[in-house]
Amino acid sequence: GINFSTYGATLVHLDKNGEPVTPLYNYLKPFPEEAAREFARKYGSASNDQETASPFLGMLNSGLQLYWLKYFKPDIFGRIHTTLHFPQYLSYIFTGKIVSEPTSIGCHTKLWDFNKQQYHAWLTNEDLASRFPEIVATSQCYQVKIKEKHIKVGVGIHDSSAALTSYFQRADKAFVLISTGTWSIALNPFTSEVLTLEDLNRDCLNYLSITGSPVRASRLFLGNELDHQLAVLNKLFGTAASYYKEVKLNSSFLRALGSGAIDCQFCPATINNPGVVDHALTSTSWDPSVFSSFDEAYHHVMLGLVKLQVESVRLALGQSKVNKIFIDGGFIENDLYIQLLHFYLRDFDIEISDRPLGSAYGAALILDDEKVRAFQPA
Repeated sequence: GINFSTYGATLVHLDKNGEPVTPLYNYLKPFPEEAAREFARKYGSASNDQETASPFLGMLNSGLQLYWLKYFKPDIFGRIHTTLHFPQYLSYIFTGKIVSEPTSIGCHTKLWDFNKQQYHAWLTNEDLASRFPEIVATSQCYQVKIKEKHIKVGVGIHDSSAALTSYFQRADKAFVLISTGTWSIALNPFTSEVLTLEDLNRDCLNYLSITGSPVRASRLFLGNELDHQLAVLNKLFGTAASYYKEVKLNSSFLRALGSGAIDCQFCPATINNPGVVDHALTSTSWDPSVFSSFDEAYHHVMLGLVKLQVESVRLALGQSKVNKIFIDGGFIENDLYIQLLHFYLRDFDIEISDRPLGSAYGAALILDDEKVRAFQPA
């Protein structure tokens, strides 16, 4: 079988012949301030954020991409017949089936009204809801003949939701998953707690699981920040790009941290989330040149990133009584990250995943009908 896992917040717009109309817009593409102001004026901000369970994130709210095209690229917009989420477009290439599915709709898109469990009213008001095809279950598959073989092809799934899916099968109790990489996302499918405006302002939002139920999620641009800081440190200390992988946690640093003899001196450069940064860190500036070595400066970088991660996990937990944490993705190979996380979350049962391709594995599991029936969290 074949299935597809991709990052979210990305759309493919098709013309009446089923061909792409636009480039694949990156979710970091700047969203025009004029469009943001006009959308907020027409549809409010606080109420819209709570109903769609997502703060205003510009192009990361992929639904706003259609709003932007309608008013800023009307000639292009006029050629759009159907809009697909990226996973469903990849599936469409193989199957020819034009569909939508819950996890892609629910990943901070501003498309879904989590209170009414339907597309939000602003889409209807803008005559945009009709651009999206019918919604099918994430487990929907089609039989396709490829080189004389009949192949089961799935409709695709959002990557964080795919990673989460693989843990429903192996966990015997409630858990939070920290899915790490460029974005580190803490996912909690075991709470129905309503998001507050404060939660939203701290980049805590809801996704949709494969069963259509809300998943409380807290996001951090953690991998991006680490890449930025490593480039700074390598240039400052003349170290190779991969040198950081050789650095092990200094036991004296951990002892000093436990005794309160040292504090984190780090402040991030690319994580624009004051609600999390101000809660987790006390330093308002960062000067790695005051340290005598790469190792010493790197310890403070990782200490700062882990403190941000812990705050993000607390947000995802909310009021739920979960004490099991899975961690997967790129950061599981980072010794300092793992040991410092154990230090700050020592009351939790933390398990490092041995499945580095959690999203791919979860997407593959969707093809198995029996496993899908076991994915509904208790």
